[in-house]
Amino acid sequence: MPRYISLIRFTEKGAQAIKKSTTRASAFDRAAAKAGVRIEGQYWTVGAYDGVLIVNAREEQSALRCLAELSAAGFVRTETMRAFNAGEFQAILTR
Repeated sequence: MPRYISLIRFTEKGAQAIKKSTTRASAFDRAAAKAGVRIEGQYWTVGAYDGVLIVNAREEQSALRCLAELSAAGFVRTETMRAFNAGEFQAILTR
């Protein structure tokens, strides 16, 4: 199942409403599940990014739609990349 890692930065709106960040994260988790997207992990970080989101979905479009809707809410901006575990990467290399 394709896996995506999204690096998250709060927008000004998100920074102002930071105390509700975990509540919004729970709501996102439920909405993603309804769309057939599994949230493997949500982490808040310190440094250049404010958070990391790890997402799995059978269909790329479902995952990207959820992430686009997350950004459209205006609290965060995401930078998303496809991620591969060792077995998946080895399969790519041996083709």
